[in-house]
Amino acid sequence: MSIKTINGIYHGAPFNMVGNGFRVSNNFPHGNSFIREMSPFFLLDYNAPVDFSASEEPRGVGVHPHRGFETVTIVYAGELAHRDSSGSAGLLHPGDVQWMTAGSGVVHEEFHAPEFSKTGGTLHMIQLWVNLPKAHKMTTPKYQDIRDKDMPRIMADTGNGYTRIIAGEYKGAEGPAETFSPVHLYDVRLDKDASTSFSFPAEFNTAILVLSGKIKVSGEVEARATDFILFKHEGEEINIKAEDGSTLLLLSGEPLNEPVVSYGPFVMNTQEEIHQAFADFHSGKFGKL
Repeated sequence: MSIKTINGIYHGAPFNMVGNGFRVSNNFPHGNSFIREMSPFFLLDYNAPVDFSASEEPRGVGVHPHRGFETVTIVYAGELAHRDSSGSAGLLHPGDVQWMTAGSGVVHEEFHAPEFSKTGGTLHMIQLWVNLPKAHKMTTPKYQDIRDKDMPRIMADTGNGYTRIIAGEYKGAEGPAETFSPVHLYDVRLDKDASTSFSFPAEFNTAILVLSGKIKVSGEVEARATDFILFKHEGEEINIKAEDGSTLLLLSGEPLNEPVVSYGPFVMNTQEEIHQAFADFHSGKFGKL
């Protein structure tokens, strides 16, 4: 099995506030033009650790719509509250993941959880958008509330670290997330000097976001916190050694190879479908909170 070749190491856009509760750096597509290189993943916003003071009013983002894709929110520190027009709601603690399928259309809101708001503290999280295949763009919205305890942990090759499987398969274990196309999404935690390896088909779009620490990839390329490593479509195996205690998000998926037309909160296949999404939203077809 050959080593997967690195395309390059990139950095996200400057940090900015989304609403009044999330301070994020956009890694793609806006910070770098990775729409083709990252399909089926469409957007990655990284909220690096940031401290919020206590507040009686929860901070966050108010009611807004989505259609045509899925939002995946991973919480590392802090607590979030979510509710949407499908009737779903969730409270996310550190280690939890919410996987919301917008499908034919939802409106939702995302805020700091009430207790976290009252005490203040550190918020550390990621939101990832996963595009839906054309055949499933208008699927019925659904919500997957994935708890830390429900995700399999696979020990690092050297024993001093582990990989949590959010979606996909790793070393015979399956992640709990249900997906509409082949997707692997792993939360990797490595102690200093830990080593581990992964394998993905050469044609899959594959990347690593380094959240903390410092790693060496394939024995030669160093990457540090906030580095985004994009791999070429060459080779299958990725070898990682932690130079320091490190946390990584590893994502790999089969490209959809379909047209993508997006505008704001909608990701569709044609401009006409975008116009229809706006019309349906304004006519109340997405439901309401």
